[in-house]
Amino acid sequence: MPTILTLPPTIITGAGASENVGEQAKRLGATHALIVTDAGIAKIGYADKIAKNLHDAGIASSCFSDVTPDPTLQNVQDGLKQYQDEACDVIVSIGGGSAIDCGKGIAMKLRNEGDFADYMGVDKIPNAGAPLIAIPTTGGTGSEVSKVTVITDTERNVKMMLSSPCLLAHVALVDALLSHTTPPHLTAAVGVDALTHAIEAYVSKRAQPITDALALKAIAMISGSLRQAWADGENISARTDMMLGASIAGMAFSNSSVALVHGMSRPIGAYFHIHHGLSNAVLLLDVMAFSVVGAPARFADIARAMGEPIDGLSPMHQADAAVSAVERLVTDIQMPRLGEIGIDREQFEGAVEQMAQDAIASGSPANNPRQASAEDIVALYHQCF
Repeated sequence: MPTILTLPPTIITGAGASENVGEQAKRLGATHALIVTDAGIAKIGYADKIAKNLHDAGIASSCFSDVTPDPTLQNVQDGLKQYQDEACDVIVSIGGGSAIDCGKGIAMKLRNEGDFADYMGVDKIPNAGAPLIAIPTTGGTGSEVSKVTVITDTERNVKMMLSSPCLLAHVALVDALLSHTTPPHLTAAVGVDALTHAIEAYVSKRAQPITDALALKAIAMISGSLRQAWADGENISARTDMMLGASIAGMAFSNSSVALVHGMSRPIGAYFHIHHGLSNAVLLLDVMAFSVVGAPARFADIARAMGEPIDGLSPMHQADAAVSAVERLVTDIQMPRLGEIGIDREQFEGAVEQMAQDAIASGSPANNPRQASAEDIVALYHQCF
């Protein structure tokens, strides 16, 4: 059966890559850019640097900096209004996955009528979005190269996942120099999020040979550099590997899909407003331990990519080495447990049954190498807490 690989048509990587924004916007025919970001990125001056680069290329710009963590429908609607009111013709999203996902949502709605919820799911968007340049500032989500966006409907407590080539950025600028200001706790969370993307891409039932190669490369880069990036944010080599590794992981999961971790993660974010990267990160270890029996050879490959000495071990011991390697990693970078990130236990217990149903309804758990029932997912939620 044929497989399809979709990526942004232009990807520029390396130190200083973001300085190409003016040239790339001009190539796209832009005259007025909407810079989509969050208040934190605006405060440290990154949005101003983008605006100056655009200005130097003869392109005007306006800034929409109201993106919240795990962007909402309201964020998309507000950004869309500003884009239209100011006659913009290109979107430049700079920030973490939230800013880039919001930019994708705005770009999509500019070219597609109806309610946002109409496009939930896979390949339901008929028209490509407005021109979008994506510039990540954390080595985490890979949204700059993926065909996925996740937007929260706060009224329904639903995280809407949309996946379509129509959501791809026209240009991705992957510049590790922009990640130096990421604090250690966020470096840890988005780093394990990126590792989750790569691992799930590799064990997904929809994996294909090209995504396999991308996923294993990302696993090696992320697992080999996350500790150093967490311990020393100024470690340029580690930051570069993390940023590029996260983008490669994004290329992988965007084309092979994610699995049980993401299915369980989205309801946590929707109900308790936990950052998507963190909710993925606190689930990874326990979900891996549950899943390993479903694809031991694949998990053994993950162990090898992480540098584990597994030659001579039995197949299951080789597979289990991947779980052990991840356990040491999350311990070393002081990742919390699910119950340590500010979720009220009583509220969690009250929501867990519905969260399990929401996880299954998202479709991602169906890609997992070991299938999980609603009862299994409830048990995993309790185990992770």
